[in-house]
Amino acid sequence: MRVAVIGSGSWGTTFAKILADAGSEVTMWARRDELAREIRETGRNSDYLPGINLPGSLHATSSLADALDGAEQVYLAVPSQTLRSNLEQIKDQLSGKIVVSLMKGVESGTGLRMSEVIAEAGAVPADKIAVVSGPNLALEIAREQPTAAVASSVNKDTAAAVARAATTPYFKTFVNFDVVGTEFGGVLKNLIAVAVGIADGVGYGENTKASIITRGLAEISAFAAAFGAEAQTMSGLAGLGDLIATCESPLSRNNTAGRLLGQGYRLEDVVRRMNQTAEGLQAVTPVLELAKSKGVSMPIVLQVGQVLEGTLDPAELAPHLATDSDEPEGE
Repeated sequence: MRVAVIGSGSWGTTFAKILADAGSEVTMWARRDELAREIRETGRNSDYLPGINLPGSLHATSSLADALDGAEQVYLAVPSQTLRSNLEQIKDQLSGKIVVSLMKGVESGTGLRMSEVIAEAGAVPADKIAVVSGPNLALEIAREQPTAAVASSVNKDTAAAVARAATTPYFKTFVNFDVVGTEFGGVLKNLIAVAVGIADGVGYGENTKASIITRGLAEISAFAAAFGAEAQTMSGLAGLGDLIATCESPLSRNNTAGRLLGQGYRLEDVVRRMNQTAEGLQAVTPVLELAKSKGVSMPIVLQVGQVLEGTLDPAELAPHLATDSDEPEGE
């Protein structure tokens, strides 16, 4: 099977490797021609996956048309805030194809999940859209350390087709049909990972970080449920699994961004120091707007937003984990 991967960052390249190792012929689109050339000529992406040899069945191009030509499935791994503009360039070539989101973001301004942007801007029917999420730190997977993910779609055949295409001896893809929960799990855990990173950067220990993770899971589960997600999704790979991996690993971009904030760097300095997008930084505002629309309280995410704005000292985030009330509350 021929598949296309649009985006050549660490996750796009890693997922292209998974697809190729699973038996597909993969063409990956890179925005920069010099990166596409490096991948073609050396079988490596030294910018984002140093030291990783890519399969021979993985090709790279800087031409969107060439990447999509003949592909049965299209995997999107671009920064969430650029998805709409990318779709406008390729929507005429998506007809009849399964389109898969590898992204974990919410569109600023609209509050739309990535699958909703694909449906709207790409004119792709819902039964042809899938999302993939889970505890998926790119470099570990590129090194073929075993892990798992979930492919979710409203159509069971679509979810199953993606799972088959993305299963190797080191990467197992399960299926579910809770697209809302799967997507929000991937988005919301980034925000908690930023909070954990801030606590780490300040110098707080494991108790503080464990408290943020635990209360954070309750917070994001309540948010997701308000939008129709299933509870079991938030305790599965796309929820708790992704949350643990992202909060605990120095490979996590969102954890790293939070740690820099906790060390006293301003937001603009953090963005400048990161060589890839930390989606959690951009998702705070639209997530808080969505939470407000449903009357959901998200104190941890709110405080992350205040740190980003410079109105809250990072060292003050942890003592206010759940509430300012002195009244006893249930866990």
